Formats: sequence, C-alpha cells, structure tokens
Amino acid sequence: MSVSDADIAFALEIFAPLGGLTHRKMFGGICIYRDGDIFALVSSDGQIYLKAQGDVAADLRDNGSSQFHNMPYWSLPDDRLDDPDAASDLARQTMQSLQ
Repeated sequence: MSVSDADIAFALEIFAPLGGLTHRKMFGGICIYRDGDIFALVSSDGQIYLKAQGDVAADLRDNGSSQFHNMPYWSLPDDRLDDPDAASDLARQTMQSLQ
C-alpha cells in the first residue's frame, strides 16, 4: 500500500504556512522537506509524523504521540490536524530541536 494523493495534498496543506516545502515518495510514504531539510513524513496509512529529539520529542511522547518504528519521528497530535498554523508552529519547534 502506498500513501494516497489526497493524504499527500493534506500534509502539504497543513504545513503550507512554513513555505519552502517539497516532498519525495519513499517506501510507500513520503518525506516532507522544508528548504531541503526533512522535517516530517507521511506513512503509507496517511499518518503524519514530525522529526524531533530531546525535550520536544519527550513532550510529544508524554502527550500521547506515537513513535514511528525506532525512528525519531512522532505522530502529529490530532488537535493540530485541523489547524495549519498550530501544526506549522509545532513543526518549527521540532525543527529547532534538531539543531
């Protein structure tokens, strides 16, 4: 199974406030990049995950986000799925955690 075109469009729309987005299909899902740096992925079932580490990753885990396999990706909280500004703000926080 591979990620649907609708799931790709939704993920790009939810992070549109970030600007500079590109994506690439990989392993049935997609990786999402901002200005050439990967910050998120969408799994083949349409779940959106943000790349995070440190305190930001711990906060996501503690607030119910699930980890994508053993990778440093955490599911986007449901309350951010309807709010592109909130989703993008969280994505900015996760990107800062990677520096």
